[in-house]
Amino acid sequence: MLTKRLGWVLLAIGLSLTACAPNNVKTVKEWEKYFAQHKVEGTFMLFNNSQGVFKVYNIDRASQRTRPASTFDIFSSLIGFHTGAIKDSNMVVPVEAVKDLTMAQAFKTNADPYFQEVARRIGQPVMKSWLDSVKYGNMKISRIDTFWLDNSLEISPDEELGFVKQLYFDKLPFAKTTMKAVRDVMLMEKTPKYELSYKTGFATKDTKKQGWIVGWVEENRHPSFFVLNIETEDPAVDIPKATMTIAKDILTDAGYFKGEM
Repeated sequence: MLTKRLGWVLLAIGLSLTACAPNNVKTVKEWEKYFAQHKVEGTFMLFNNSQGVFKVYNIDRASQRTRPASTFDIFSSLIGFHTGAIKDSNMVVPVEAVKDLTMAQAFKTNADPYFQEVARRIGQPVMKSWLDSVKYGNMKISRIDTFWLDNSLEISPDEELGFVKQLYFDKLPFAKTTMKAVRDVMLMEKTPKYELSYKTGFATKDTKKQGWIVGWVEENRHPSFFVLNIETEDPAVDIPKATMTIAKDILTDAGYFKGEM
């Protein structure tokens, strides 16, 4: 059953048949300690593209859909650039709560009001058409400016991983200049040893808090794609801090940030 599920997940993120071979898949139980340290449950998936090696913690959760929260800003940005709703990454949208933020700043700080206004400018028919074309999650829309926040739109961690992998390799149905523009705003850390690109997202429903981070780490021009999704009912947990710490701890554990991958 586990092999079958792993094969399904690998297929879902668009890997080659070679990468789907059982000896290329490794479940890493040892990563559980990083979740336990922060009193959260979750999943982490990591695909080393050059080696064709796929590692995962908690495969069952990896295929469960939930709201994307602000990770959906990646998708909104693609459509925004494509349609002209976002002119460039320096564009300031006249929304009172974020009036002094550029698109790039809003993207990096998860400023929902900015992207809610972008969604209104895009409009529901165009947004739905692109959701269907890309097959993003369950492709459901409620209100045009809340659907990725209110549990209408849902996507699984493995689908998120496949989505950013397609973005990196220019495999989405957008112009290459559009995809590059989004990749540029996703670049959060650049050092001589590595480049780290990602998008975070956070949500709260009833007593549960959720955190996302999805993206890639690149060393020696070799990308590895990763996704983390966590959840907790503990009100004392700082979800943004836990999300970033867990992701970086696991990537460090896996040998990244040294410039050797």
